[in-house]
Amino acid sequence: MKPESIVLAVAGAFFGLIVGWVLGSQQIRPPHVAAAPAAISQPAQGAPGQGSMPPAQAPRPLDEAQVQTLRAAAEKNPLDPKVRIDLGNLYFDAERYSDAVNWYQEALKLNSKDPDVSTDLGVSFYYLNQPDRALQQFEQSLRLDPGHAKTLLNQGIVRAFGKQDLPGAAAAWEKLIQVAPTSAEAQTAKRAIEGLKSAHPEVGGKTPGTGAASKG
Repeated sequence: MKPESIVLAVAGAFFGLIVGWVLGSQQIRPPHVAAAPAAISQPAQGAPGQGSMPPAQAPRPLDEAQVQTLRAAAEKNPLDPKVRIDLGNLYFDAERYSDAVNWYQEALKLNSKDPDVSTDLGVSFYYLNQPDRALQQFEQSLRLDPGHAKTLLNQGIVRAFGKQDLPGAAAAWEKLIQVAPTSAEAQTAKRAIEGLKSAHPEVGGKTPGTGAASKG
């Protein structure tokens, strides 16, 4: 699974001033087509650490030579999912998400039991402003591995940002804390829930520090 496959990660100070959450450690841009929950206002731009959005990183240039090499390998090995995953990752890094989707889908045709690739596909759907398809793909990942930590973290992020479903986001993160309490993703989920409830007390659920998820 790509280490970049947390769908949203920004500087802690930005969300610290708004809802207090730090969504992952990777420097992934929030999708420019996706909006934060309606009840959360965007901060004024300012110096780093003062509530400003960190500058978006430029996409990694697409290595056309490597693409051609991998495409040739894919044609030579029509039953090899790995080369298709590698192609998907290359296109993902270059922000060519439609191409990434195509190759991740090709990989899943050959190995439909890989939750990592399934979640990478869901993340790509989100970056294409397709949150419903992203959530459907995350559900498929969770059918394969109900405790898949990155899937649960991403599921909460997409529910919050793609669907403005804050209770649903909290539920996903609480489940993550329950099933993988010692994971880095669970620590992120705890911070997210703490900040979310601080800004939105109406969002129910267990206290993150208990390690228990709400039922249902």
